[in-house]
Amino acid sequence: MKTKLTRAMNNKVGRVTLCAPQHDDTTTARRGLTRPAIIKRAALLALLSTLHPQLSIFAQGSLTPPGTPAPTMKSLDQVEARTPISTVPILITNSGSYYLTANFTVGTGVNAIFIMTNGVTLDLNGFTLSSTGASANATGVLINDGLSDITILNGHIKSGIINIGSTFGGTGFGFGIYAVGASPVNVLVSQVTVSGVLHDGINLGIFASGAKTTAVKSCTVNVAGEVGIAATTVADSTALNCGGTAISGWAVQNCHGSSVGSGDGIDAYTAQNCSGDSSSSDGMKVFANANNCSGASSTGIGLVADTASFCTGSRLNGTAIKATVATGCHAINGTNNITFKYNMP
Repeated sequence: MKTKLTRAMNNKVGRVTLCAPQHDDTTTARRGLTRPAIIKRAALLALLSTLHPQLSIFAQGSLTPPGTPAPTMKSLDQVEARTPISTVPILITNSGSYYLTANFTVGTGVNAIFIMTNGVTLDLNGFTLSSTGASANATGVLINDGLSDITILNGHIKSGIINIGSTFGGTGFGFGIYAVGASPVNVLVSQVTVSGVLHDGINLGIFASGAKTTAVKSCTVNVAGEVGIAATTVADSTALNCGGTAISGWAVQNCHGSSVGSGDGIDAYTAQNCSGDSSSSDGMKVFANANNCSGASSTGIGLVADTASFCTGSRLNGTAIKATVATGCHAINGTNNITFKYNMP
């Protein structure tokens, strides 16, 4: 095959014209095919392709699917084997992952779910456990004595206890989530709301850092006759309308607690970015370091800490802040009782 390149120059516009390659009939003839023969063959193949779709000049094979496509995705149970909870009350006696399938209501003296073994994940799955119990002496989720590796998440525990003038009464659960006997180890409660219980909202027990670890994160308790939330670590949580201490923990951060009874708003070893208030005790009681916290009380001390940094306290006609060392703190109402002051009046 020879390629002929023709260049046409136009002096006025500087135009260049390229001509397409040309076939030499002599070369084609040497291959035993003339131009008319090639055209006839192409026309014949095109006609055959029209009459028989599976015959094509491109030979791509059959385009007809061999059968119905099979599913390629795995089910949720194949990805993470889980056991549905379709009725309550239930005793969980085998390790594994469990999830609610609906809202459930129990009666007097009935614990909705009783976890009796280690290594359990309980997903409330956005549903609600409720109680109509007249004596309010049962629990939404009960954790047996001294268990380990428990996770409870994503749902609601609700009953009918109300607070009238710091007096709690009504029907429902006595406890929302409660660990009996020796407190558990490696337990997490996350994204759970508890409302209207006669005693404790979420109580996992409290231990010094590095000991038995229990944690409550992103939870809310509203109306608990005694303790709102208690765990070694409490973070990003709120407890309101509590008869006792609203939030109690070894390390507490980004929390708010409010006690309408005889307890503190927040009781902690260390606290950061927290606020607490109490009608009858201290707004915040921190045994070591309080950082960027605020406390208010009607009859107790606004904020108590060994070391307070950038904190505020309020107690009308009383002590706003009581600390050994305070930096950058101030009283909104009341006076301060501080041994060593820095960057403050």
